[in-house]
Amino acid sequence: MSGAVPGEVKHRWLIIAWASIAVAVAVYVLAVLTPVGQALENAALRGADQAAAAESGQADTALGRITVYSLAAAVVVVAAVGLLRRRLDLTIAAVGVIGLGQVVTQALKRFVLPRPELVPVSDAYQGNSLPSGHTTIAMTVLFAVLIVLPHRWRGVAMFFVLSWAVWIGAYTITAKWHRLSDTLAADAVSLAIACFASVWLARRGLVSAYEGPRKIPRVLIAVFFGGVAAASLALGLVLWLVPIGTEGFAETVRTNTWTVYLGAGSLAAAGSILAALVFLASWRRLQTERPDPHSSSAPTSAASSGTVR
Repeated sequence: MSGAVPGEVKHRWLIIAWASIAVAVAVYVLAVLTPVGQALENAALRGADQAAAAESGQADTALGRITVYSLAAAVVVVAAVGLLRRRLDLTIAAVGVIGLGQVVTQALKRFVLPRPELVPVSDAYQGNSLPSGHTTIAMTVLFAVLIVLPHRWRGVAMFFVLSWAVWIGAYTITAKWHRLSDTLAADAVSLAIACFASVWLARRGLVSAYEGPRKIPRVLIAVFFGGVAAASLALGLVLWLVPIGTEGFAETVRTNTWTVYLGAGSLAAAGSILAALVFLASWRRLQTERPDPHSSSAPTSAASSGTVR
């Protein structure tokens, strides 16, 4: 069942998109442009040196599988779903999220955002790595899947694809390919792009209200991931704040690098999950199924649907 969507719906996505951009800017300023931020994240990288060889190897393997070819395969699958639904509009939006995510991420990382050397660091970690390209791939694939799939499949997709995306974000720290700030910025950039794509769909009148029964499995999945995000956030903060409070910041980043690394991994997981939950919540009771023209609740014009064409 579907119905008219208020015109204000698109403003929801615009607010989230601009808030996400603000978060990305704040992460860059605090983590990259301050000595405290750089020292904390460098400590996490040194802590990753203490990870078990098997864990590091698993992280390298998982990240190594994300190549141009695997990304192209993901794009093909997402596009195929949209075309099988006979929805070129959804295909463009979903594929656009993945493609634009990489364009923005690589441009920011390579040409826009510098990483000044504010604290001593080895040559291997002097270059800028914010935002994380791997995390952007994982998160934009997730958002693209949520956009292109029918309403009834969102919960299932959320469970499997988000589980993978969370591990990718955490693995970038374990493998020392990226810092925590890189993953958080990638989460924010991906969310912003997905919200702008949702605005595009809404303005074209391609989003309708879902008036069917509540999907209990999806609610349970959202609650599960919400609990994991809350636990990960709390654990990460405890792992950072307790040693800093008891031993001081300088001593923590010098001798408690393993604890700092574990905290960074927990916070990375929390960031990815929270970004996904925000996007899922923004689509609550909304769908991309075409309205039934014979339904009394189906909009008959752009004015009645509250959309802008």
